[in-house]
Amino acid sequence: MNKEFIQAIEELERERQISKDVLIEAIESALVSAYKKNYGTSQNVRVDINNETGDIAVLMRMDVVEEIEDELTQISVEEAREIDYRYQAGDIVEYQVTPKDFGRIAAQTAKQVVVQRIREAERGMIFDNYITRQGEIVTGTVQRISNETMFINLGKTEGILSANEQVPGERYKVNDRLKVYIMDVKKTTKGPQVFLSRSHPGLVKRLFELEVPEIEEGTVVIKGIAREAGSRTKLAVYTEFEEVDPIGACVGTRGARVQAIVDELHGEKIDIITWSENPEELIANVLSPAKVEKVIIAESGEKVATVVVPDYQLSLAIGKEGQNVRLAAKVSDWKIDIKSHTQYEALMSGAEDSLSEDEEAPEADFVEVE
Repeated sequence: MNKEFIQAIEELERERQISKDVLIEAIESALVSAYKKNYGTSQNVRVDINNETGDIAVLMRMDVVEEIEDELTQISVEEAREIDYRYQAGDIVEYQVTPKDFGRIAAQTAKQVVVQRIREAERGMIFDNYITRQGEIVTGTVQRISNETMFINLGKTEGILSANEQVPGERYKVNDRLKVYIMDVKKTTKGPQVFLSRSHPGLVKRLFELEVPEIEEGTVVIKGIAREAGSRTKLAVYTEFEEVDPIGACVGTRGARVQAIVDELHGEKIDIITWSENPEELIANVLSPAKVEKVIIAESGEKVATVVVPDYQLSLAIGKEGQNVRLAAKVSDWKIDIKSHTQYEALMSGAEDSLSEDEEAPEADFVEVE
């Protein structure tokens, strides 16, 4: 240990933002362990490093007692007074026991501690950097692929894109660049782990924020989003400004904005719809591209609605394998039951027939949607 060592510690403090005091304290603690390991002692020792010169001293601490019970931790009053005549029982004697060859051990131990602390500090900075970026999009490069899990080089760290968070049909090779969504960041014994996604609905939302200035500025607001990655996304948008067309803003001139997002998602279909605080209008909108005749809100007060569509629109409203109505329900947060015009008429006729002759059929509680 010397002055050059202290200068190196101070340089680390400036460059890596690791406190000089923290480093020296860690080195002192490690040197105590190294001393005991190399010199086979369990005695009460401490290591002191001079912050200015870098000089090191191993100091033995002993309790001054009238009668010794433990030779490893106690010293008699007589022996203590040979060091300094003023010692009394109950005092603590501290004297230097630094071995001649301890400098080599100290240098090696200090190097290990510094390397470890630098690694910990870097891991801490990486974690702090990415934990604040959860929910953001970053661009990375495929570094390696193992058992369908892709490891993405994000620059200062490596992100994990598991098979579950990949989009069916998308294929990437090592060195391919791609945009990914930061889903979660966790501290582990191996350092911070950044979990990424290509299938998260947040990826589409962030892409629109990047591509559409009106969304970034807050003029247009994304009120709901539902996604089945690789196939279709429904996006509900809203604006308080009458002069702004929220759908037009998202689509862009000649569809340029939405097409850029579709290209990034490798052809995934995107339905952009207008959000409404009116449940009937909202439900009719979210079932686009199908046309809706009626929306009947359940009287129970629960968010349940029956939707009537023309017979020829039934399969379009439901969608392939129920996808359209499933996404519509997710984006609107309503449970939707779809009936064709014929099915609804038959249902109403059956209900009327079941009434007693002296009872009048109640009017249907529905809203017509033009």
